[in-house]
Amino acid sequence: MERTNNSKYVILLGDGMADLPIASLDGKTPLEIAGTPNMDRLAAEGILGMARTVPEGMQPGSDIANLSIMGYDPRITYSGRAPLEAINMGIEMGPRDLAIRCNMVDIREGVMHDFSADHIDSAFSAIIMKELEKSMAIPGMEYYPGVSYRNIIVWRNCPHDALPESTPPHDIHGEPAAPHVPRGPGAEVLNRIMEESRHIIASSRRVREAQSKYRGSPTSVWLWGCGRKPTMESLEKRFGLHGYTISAVDLVHGLGQAAGLSPIPVPGTTGYIDTNYAGKAAALLRGLENANFVFLHVESPDESGHEGNIEHKLQAIEDFDHKIVGPVMEGLSAYRDYTVLVCPDHPTPLSMRTHTADPIPFCIYSSAGWKGTAYEGKNASSFSERSAESTGLFIAEGHRLIELMLNRNLS
Repeated sequence: MERTNNSKYVILLGDGMADLPIASLDGKTPLEIAGTPNMDRLAAEGILGMARTVPEGMQPGSDIANLSIMGYDPRITYSGRAPLEAINMGIEMGPRDLAIRCNMVDIREGVMHDFSADHIDSAFSAIIMKELEKSMAIPGMEYYPGVSYRNIIVWRNCPHDALPESTPPHDIHGEPAAPHVPRGPGAEVLNRIMEESRHIIASSRRVREAQSKYRGSPTSVWLWGCGRKPTMESLEKRFGLHGYTISAVDLVHGLGQAAGLSPIPVPGTTGYIDTNYAGKAAALLRGLENANFVFLHVESPDESGHEGNIEHKLQAIEDFDHKIVGPVMEGLSAYRDYTVLVCPDHPTPLSMRTHTADPIPFCIYSSAGWKGTAYEGKNASSFSERSAESTGLFIAEGHRLIELMLNRNLS
C-alpha cells in the first residue's frame, strides 16, 4: 500500500509500563494510579484494547515484544537480541558471526545484585571492555562498548553450531547467578569470559582509577542474547512506511535499521528517569517533516520495574504522558491526517522485577475517528490494563497492531 508524507503514523512506546495490581496502591496498577491525562484522552477518543506481543512459548524480552509492535512476527523473524543491537552500533556481521550482549553487572557472594552495575557510566564501561580485549586472548572475539551497561561482543567465524542458551541478568535479580550461566554449544567460551572478567576487573589499575571518577559498581560481565544477523523485509516495502526510531537503547535502533528506518540521536537520552524527554518529542516532530512514520521508545518505566521502585515507575509513567504524549499530540494537530499507537511492549511488574508475557494495553487514536468502523465504541475513560480489558477488544497476534493502526481495520 502506497503511503505519502501527508499521512503521519506514530508509535509511542513506554517500555514495561504495564503491571499487576499492587496492595500498597489499593489493588490498583501504576497505570491506574499515575496521572495520565493525555493517554486517558486518547483512550476515550480512540480505541482501547489488549494485545499479546509475546507469542506463546517465546521469552518476554524487549527484543521480541518491540519486534512484534513494529509489525514483525517474532516466530518468523527473530534471530536474537545482540545482533539487533550490533546493527545500530554499526558493527558489520557476516553469516558465520555470532553477536553476544555483554552486560556490566554487580554479583556479590554469587548473587545477581544489580544487572546494570548501578547504571554504570558509558566511559567506565568502555574502559572495562578495553581491558577485556587486552587481557583475554580468545581468537575471533571482538569487544564493542555501548551505552552504560549495554555492550556487545562479536565472535567472528564461530562454529556453526555455537548458539548458547542464556538468561537475561535482569530476570535473576536477587538470585544465585551460577545456575543461570550460558549453556549449550559454545557456552564454555562465554563462561570463560565471564569468569575471567571478575579477575580482570578486580586487578586492573585502570578500572580502580575509573571507579573514583565514574558512576558504577561492576564486578564482572554477563553474556546473553546471542544471535546471528537477521534478515527482514523493510517497512517501506511492506507498508509504505519510511522514517525514524528515537530511543536511548541500541536494541530499538537496531530493530529499526533492520526494518529500514533511520535512528535519530537525541543528546541526553539515558534510558532512565533522567532522560531527555523534551528532546525526544521535539526530534519526533522534526522527523515527521520529511517522513511518514516515527517509532519513539522510552525505557524508564521498564528500568523502574526491574528495580522494584514504585515511586520511580509512577514518575516514569507520568513523565511519559506529560513530556512525550502531550507534546507529540499537540504537534501532530498541525496535520490533517495522523494516527498514533500508544502502548507498552510487555509488562514489567514491580512485584516480579522482570518481564512477563501477559497481554498489554494499547490505544490507537486516529484523526479520522473510528465512527462507522468495526471498532466503534471500543474505548474507555482511562488508559490502564483494567480499562483496556473492559472493552473486549483483544489482538491475539501483536504484530498485527500496526495493520490496525495503518488501515483502521484487520482483514
